Amino acid sequence: MSFWESFWDIIWWFFWVFVFVSYLMVLFNIVADLFRDHALNGWWKAVWIIFLIFVPFLTALIYLIARGRGMAERAAASYRQQQDAADTYIRSVAGTSATDEIEKASKLLAAGTITDAEFAAIKARALA
Repeated sequence: MSFWESFWDIIWWFFWVFVFVSYLMVLFNIVADLFRDHALNGWWKAVWIIFLIFVPFLTALIYLIARGRGMAERAAASYRQQQDAADTYIRSVAGTSATDEIEKASKLLAAGTITDAEFAAIKARALA
């Protein structure tokens, strides 16, 4: 066997590994979409899963053609929901700006809750 024959055998093997991994990703996305879809009845989900097990390639192709648009919409909605949750969490743990701290301290000073010395200390700490 020459070098070029073994080289192309390796390229061919990598191609088929790529195709197989891509196919597995499609299957996992379909299964995830089935469980993400709340409008689809549980029995229909079971039917899709059974067909994915026994006739996987044809079922995946039919699923992508028939339900591809809804699949994309559900994935986008899930992404937006995760992004909103992350943004909310970041806002909850992020510190406030110096202006906000001074404004809160001035309200406390006006209400008589803190003294002028405490206000000055808070202002100095916020501006530092």
